[in-house]
Amino acid sequence: MRLMACEAAGRIFVGVEKDGGVVPTSYVTMKELVQDGEEGLAKVRQEAAAGEVVTAGYRVLAPIANPGKVLCGGINYLNHKEENPKAVFPTRPSVFSKLPTAIIGPGEHIVLPYADCQADYEVELAFVIGKRAKGVKKEEALDYIFGYTALNDVSGRELQFALQHEIIGKGIDTFCPLGPVIVTRDEIADPNKLQIRSYVNGELRQNANTELMLFHVPTLIEAITAYITLEPGDIISTGTPAGVGTFRNPPVYLAPGDYVAVEIEGIGKLENRVVAGW
Repeated sequence: MRLMACEAAGRIFVGVEKDGGVVPTSYVTMKELVQDGEEGLAKVRQEAAAGEVVTAGYRVLAPIANPGKVLCGGINYLNHKEENPKAVFPTRPSVFSKLPTAIIGPGEHIVLPYADCQADYEVELAFVIGKRAKGVKKEEALDYIFGYTALNDVSGRELQFALQHEIIGKGIDTFCPLGPVIVTRDEIADPNKLQIRSYVNGELRQNANTELMLFHVPTLIEAITAYITLEPGDIISTGTPAGVGTFRNPPVYLAPGDYVAVEIEGIGKLENRVVAGW
C-alpha cells in the first residue's frame, strides 16, 4: 500500500492512495498505524477496499511528523569519489542525527535562516521502523521495516563544515522534507535496487541507484541496533549519492525561489520551494 498523512477541513487522517486520490482511514496519525503493526495494516486494507476515493480538498502532510529518532547514514555511496577524490570511506557505517523538528511535508517551504547558510540538497531513501529493534542481525533486518519513503537531507554547509556544528547544520527547522508517501515493505522487493534522483529548478542534479550504497539497508539496521534501540515510527535515512551542490566547481547552493525535488523509484517525487527566512 501507499500510505499518506492528509488534512482536510481541519481533520487529519491517514489515507491510502488509490485511483488518483486518497481513501481516508480511521487512523489519525501514521505513528498509531505503525504501532499497530500487521493488525493495523489489515484494518487499513479493508477500509481502503470499502471506502470512497477523495480526489480534491485535501492536503498531503509529512507522513510521520513526530518520530522519536531520525538517524542518517553518512558517506554511504561508492560514487562519492567521483565528486570528491579525497573522500575517505568508513569501514563501519557512519551515522548522525537530524532533529524531528526539522521535518516538513510535500509542498511546504524550505526556509533558509540567513543568506550565506550554503543550503544543499541530498536525495535519500529512508525507511520507517515497524517494531522495536535491538541487536538485530542483518539477515532478519528487513522484517523490522514498516515501509519506505523519500527524504531530502537539506544541509546548511556553512554550519556543518566551516563552523563544525553538524547537528545544527543538519537540524535547521524545515531542513528535512519527508514524503510524499510511505510505501509498505511488501511493495518494495529490494530497497537496494532503486533509482534515486534530485532536481533543482527542473535540472537533474543527482542520479544513481541504491545498489551503490557502501552499507546496504540490512547492514545499517544491524550496525545501529547494536548500540541503539529503535522504536516503531523511527526514521532511518540511508545517505546520498554524488551530485550535491557543495562539491560542484564552483559550489552551487540553494537560493530563495529555487524549486527542489527528490524522486525515488517506486515511491514518488517530493517537491519543495526554497524561501528566505530573513
